[in-house]
Amino acid sequence: MTITSARPSTPTAPPAKFPLAGLLALAVATFLSISGEMLPTGLLPEMSSELGVSESSIGLLVSVFAFTVVLTSTTLTHLTRRLPRHLLIVGLIVVLAISAGLTAIAPTYELVVASRILGGLAHGTFWAIGGAYAAHLVPREQVGRALAVAMSGGTLAFVLGVPLGTAAGQALGWRPAFGLLAALMAVGAVLVWRLLPPVPTPADSDPDADVDATEAATTMVPATGSVPIVPTRASSAPRRRGSLPKPSVLGVVFSCVITAVFMVGHYSFFTFIAPYLVRSTGIAESSLSAALFAFGIAGGVGLLMVGWFLGKRPRISIPIGIGVVAVSVFAMMAFEGQPTPSLIAFVVWGVTFGALPPLFQTRMLQVAPAKMRDLASAFYTTGFNAGIGGGALIGAIVLDGAGLDALPVLYIVVAVVVLGLVLVTDRVLAVRSARS
Repeated sequence: MTITSARPSTPTAPPAKFPLAGLLALAVATFLSISGEMLPTGLLPEMSSELGVSESSIGLLVSVFAFTVVLTSTTLTHLTRRLPRHLLIVGLIVVLAISAGLTAIAPTYELVVASRILGGLAHGTFWAIGGAYAAHLVPREQVGRALAVAMSGGTLAFVLGVPLGTAAGQALGWRPAFGLLAALMAVGAVLVWRLLPPVPTPADSDPDADVDATEAATTMVPATGSVPIVPTRASSAPRRRGSLPKPSVLGVVFSCVITAVFMVGHYSFFTFIAPYLVRSTGIAESSLSAALFAFGIAGGVGLLMVGWFLGKRPRISIPIGIGVVAVSVFAMMAFEGQPTPSLIAFVVWGVTFGALPPLFQTRMLQVAPAKMRDLASAFYTTGFNAGIGGGALIGAIVLDGAGLDALPVLYIVVAVVVLGLVLVTDRVLAVRSARS
């Protein structure tokens, strides 16, 4: 007698093509968004002279932008959760273009501040939507690769965007520089509209999709020519050791807290890296730009490593990366006064830091329920920016109280604390997943 299966078998669909063109368009928009955020830092003299305010007041334009992101990104992401994602992300880029255009024509400092607030409103939501958007386009095991491509524009903006914007401002004037940025953002909006595939609105997500997506991700190997395995339900087989944890709100909270604490440690030191670098390596102040450019290039290498292989196993890559950061900063202290080894340690630090933020975000999106990925990304963006602002503030306090030597020590202590948090929270999530 022939026994037939109660559930008819269906042929396994081939893995979807990786949406490289759309993600590259998103990377271009990200590059322009970060460049717009940081552009005033390179144009302080020109802007302060024409607007009749101090250079420190122009520097506050970056702070206004960042704290607008911190205060509004989560709320705005929640309020826009029912809007079509594709239309929303194009609209946000258009608002960023309008903000840059208004900055270019604003006759007073107060109106420039208003234009920056408008840009901050769009920027925070854009980053929250952008990271989650990339994750919606691919299966979970490819989230790291997708994020590395989509968010690569951010790293490149720190490496090339600010120097290029500064050069344009010095050659053409700061107003034409912002005008050019606005025009490029408009082009970026068109590219994203034409090339980025649409995704479902989070409010329309199937509540059961998380279970199926989780099992599919843990039973399918990356699309590298291997044959995918038919996914099974969690109730029918035990979870494999080292598999992705079950999506949960707790996992999102852990990820955002860890990111915020790490960024506090990083920017408490990196904000004041220029004087320390001169003393540690013995390089001349005129060579600082080259050293920082090398750090940025190294960060780009770290980002590429996330796309190649690190993003596939953030559970292993993150603890290793945090350990390398601590060792690198310690090496800069140990080799103080020796230019070559100190600079090598600085570059290694750059590679690792370039990899860690996208790895943190990859891990966060892997443990976020699909229906709340946008909101989870908003919390991540808030934690990230709060860490930047809080780190700079704490670093300034420590610098005034304990001196420059205390800053790398503080960073190492924070890195060790974060490493412990990563290991403990990862274990908690693994136990919860095994029990579910």
